[in-house]
Amino acid sequence: MGSQMTTVEPQVASLRMNETASEIVESMVDQADVLRVRAYRLPGGARVIDAGVEMEGGFDAGLILSEICMGGLGNVNFTPLQVGNQSYPGLIVWTDHPAVACMASQYAGWAISVGKFFEKLGYEERAENGVLVLETRTLPTDEVAAWVAEKARLQPAQLTFVVAPTASLAGGVQISARIVETGLHKMETLGFDVRRVVSALGTAPLSPVAKNDLRAIGRTNDCILYGGQARFTVRAGDAELEQLAAQVPASASRDYGTPFYEIFERYDGDFYKIDPLLFSPGEVWLTSSETGKTFHAGRLNPEVLEASLYKP
Repeated sequence: MGSQMTTVEPQVASLRMNETASEIVESMVDQADVLRVRAYRLPGGARVIDAGVEMEGGFDAGLILSEICMGGLGNVNFTPLQVGNQSYPGLIVWTDHPAVACMASQYAGWAISVGKFFEKLGYEERAENGVLVLETRTLPTDEVAAWVAEKARLQPAQLTFVVAPTASLAGGVQISARIVETGLHKMETLGFDVRRVVSALGTAPLSPVAKNDLRAIGRTNDCILYGGQARFTVRAGDAELEQLAAQVPASASRDYGTPFYEIFERYDGDFYKIDPLLFSPGEVWLTSSETGKTFHAGRLNPEVLEASLYKP
C-alpha cells in the first residue's frame, strides 16, 4: 500500500464523544420502561444498564447502543434490504468522522488495544464520565468496574456499563451497526491510514435472534460478511484506491465462503486461528475525493446468508 499509519502525539480533541455518549445514556435511563431495560448501581458506584441479559431489551435499545458505541458521531437507522431474492430487515449506518467514531470508539477490541489505536489516530479525550458497551451475558461486578475505572483514570461512580448479549435483539442490532467499522479495521490491518477516510456509509441485514450466543456469533458475522455493503470516501489517488479496494471485501480472505459458525467449528472455536482478513463487508465501494473515481469490489452472497440465518 502507498500509505502506512504513523505514530503521532495524541491531541486532546473537542468532538465530545464521551460527553455525547453520556447524554445518550441519560436518555436511555429516562426511557428505561419503554426500552425494556433496567438501570441500577453496583455497591461500588458504577452504573449498569441491562439491555438483554435479564431484561428483554429490543430494537430501539439496540439503536441507542449503536449510537453510544460510535460516541454519538454516527447515525443508525432501520431500512429494508434486498439480498438476492430475499428481503431482510436491515440497518443503514453513516458517519462523517469514521476514523474516530469507529476505530477510537466502536472498535470491538478497544478495551484491549485502545492504547495502540489512540496512538495511531492521534486522538484523545478527557471526560468526567465514561460509557462502555459490553457484548456479554454476564453482568459486570464491582471488580470489573474497578479494573475499567483504573484503566480509564476515572472513579467507578463515573462509569456506566451498557450490556447486551450477542443472542439478543439489542445485541444483534449493535453488531450489524459495525458494518462501517469492519471495513475500516480491514483497511488498518492492510496498512492503510484510516484517518484519510473522509466519510462512510454502510448497510447490513439484521440477524434473527439465535438460540444461543455461539450461534448468534455466526449469524451476526454472516450479516456483515455475506450481506454487508459499505461505501467510503477517501483522500487517495486512483492507483492506491484500486489496489486497496481489491483487498478490502471479505471475499479476499482464504476463509470466505461458508457460514461463520462452520468456520468457527473448523478452527475448534479459536477466533485467533481464523484469517483476520475475513472480517469485513461483503461488498465495498471506495471513492477518491481527489479524482471522483469509484472502485468497487466484492459481492453479496445470498446463498450463504440465507443458509446461516434460517438454519436451526
